[in-house]
Amino acid sequence: MAPRLPARCWRQLAPPTATPLARTTTPSHTAAGAAALPYSPSPSGWSTLQPRDKPYRYNQVSSGLPAPTTGPAAALKRKEHSTPVRAGLLGIKKGMTVFMGRTGARIACTVLQLDRVQAVLNKTRAKHGYWAVQVGMGERLAGNVGAPLLGYYEAKGIAPKEVLAEFRVRNEKGLLPVGVQLFPDWFHVGQRVDVRSNCRGKGFAGGMKRHGFAGQEASHGNSKNHRTIGTTGPSQGSGSRVMPGKKMPGRMGGQRVTVQNLPVLLVDNELGIVVVKGAVAGPKGAVVRIQDACKQDPPPQAFIDKTMAQLQERFPDAEAHLQAARERHLELKAARQEKRIAELMAEGMKPSEEEAEIMEAIIAASIADDAAAVADTKPTF
Repeated sequence: MAPRLPARCWRQLAPPTATPLARTTTPSHTAAGAAALPYSPSPSGWSTLQPRDKPYRYNQVSSGLPAPTTGPAAALKRKEHSTPVRAGLLGIKKGMTVFMGRTGARIACTVLQLDRVQAVLNKTRAKHGYWAVQVGMGERLAGNVGAPLLGYYEAKGIAPKEVLAEFRVRNEKGLLPVGVQLFPDWFHVGQRVDVRSNCRGKGFAGGMKRHGFAGQEASHGNSKNHRTIGTTGPSQGSGSRVMPGKKMPGRMGGQRVTVQNLPVLLVDNELGIVVVKGAVAGPKGAVVRIQDACKQDPPPQAFIDKTMAQLQERFPDAEAHLQAARERHLELKAARQEKRIAELMAEGMKPSEEEAEIMEAIIAASIADDAAAVADTKPTF
């Protein structure tokens, strides 16, 4: 360890002490003829640097430094071209079928079904560090959802979702109004999409099944080691250890698999399905994530504008519905704090006149359908 320097070695480096707050010129010990550098006060002492807009932040372009190549802003800049412009959808893999082409070609395809897909949350750069849209699919019973998550959905006026997923978007133009429902026509026939899902889990598997090893000899002294992997590493040159990444028996499957650049063959809003060419990982009933292909050009701007206009037409009161849900959430939150939930439950929900008419029409239609079904099942003699 180097010896400690005496205090006298640091005296010449100490800042001047005469009128430190009012001093803006060079100190008296500056040599004659030397370039005079203006001194400016700083929290840590005197400095000759120019004042910055935000002195507590470093590596800022406003300080005369080049743009940083690391950090959140630089990371978003690098991923700008590989991040999709729009959010994606959640679907359920229903199975595989075939399409017959005009020339008789047999095209294998996968059917993906959408189930009440809605936009739940928007993430912004200012608050979260990036832009993304949280999308939910399906519904869950309120009794199977915890209280914090129930409040999360209550503030948005959305029923509890079965599955939540996050889709990153390139900028704020890709954000969606909260509560709108997305249909299969979010994609168009012929465009390329990336489909992500968890492949089928096969449990613990040996080396031959997991990695395709050939196995050992069937005879010539081999006893009960026909399907084993053999040696796992050297004994001398590498330090008598198993090398990292060695292919060995273990858990097989159950991993995230992305199939890229699948063409869309069919979209149907009535059936709620999206049919893509080729195979998709996972068993029947697996949850899949569908998004614009990141290695292809985004959909045409005219189609993007068309889909956003359709959302506005289908859900013109999305913002008003969200604001009403937030106000209702605050009222219920205050009622829970004041222990008035039992009183509200006893009073019940009083529907408006319009809602009461709609309910009566639904009940009348169901009664008519039941009567027609009973009439069809009566035997005729």
